[in-house]
Amino acid sequence: MSKPAPPFSPAALRAIKIIDGFTEKFVLLVAVLTMPLVLSNTVEVVSRYLFSSPTIWAADATVMSYGAMFMLGSSYALLKGAHVRTDIFWESFSDRKKGAIDAVCYVALFLPVMAIIFYMSLDDFLYSYEINEKSTLSLWMPVIWPLRGVIPLTAVLLFFQGISELLKSLFAVTTGRAFETHEKIEI
Repeated sequence: MSKPAPPFSPAALRAIKIIDGFTEKFVLLVAVLTMPLVLSNTVEVVSRYLFSSPTIWAADATVMSYGAMFMLGSSYALLKGAHVRTDIFWESFSDRKKGAIDAVCYVALFLPVMAIIFYMSLDDFLYSYEINEKSTLSLWMPVIWPLRGVIPLTAVLLFFQGISELLKSLFAVTTGRAFETHEKIEI
């Protein structure tokens, strides 16, 4: 007869639910960025190849919308376990050992790096806003500070999702079972 798993903090479970719920809802807002991405690419292709008249704005709109969508969607990818693991031994580890490794990595590496990225990118964003920095990708030259603002926002989103993942790792260490929120992605 196996002994029951030790209890896990209800407050931690609530925090996981709140953070993961926010990430699940926020990604729907991020998905809206596909519209300007598709629209700008479509207009550019039609203008360039059908009318031999390329636009001056499509390249900037494409880069900005794709860049923002990619960065802001990274916390959702973390939630779903879609980031690449390179450890060839990972599958042979127990859930408890995986949780312990992940917990150490989140505390020692992930969360401090997200804090540093936030700090450094916030300064860049504020400076870009102050000088009204413009893109030099095309003749349109739109302001670029909104895209620079996506970087510290992404660091914050990843930091909080990292907290949730750390709590899930601690759940695995405490109970010996994986916290099931990740989807299996087979390649």
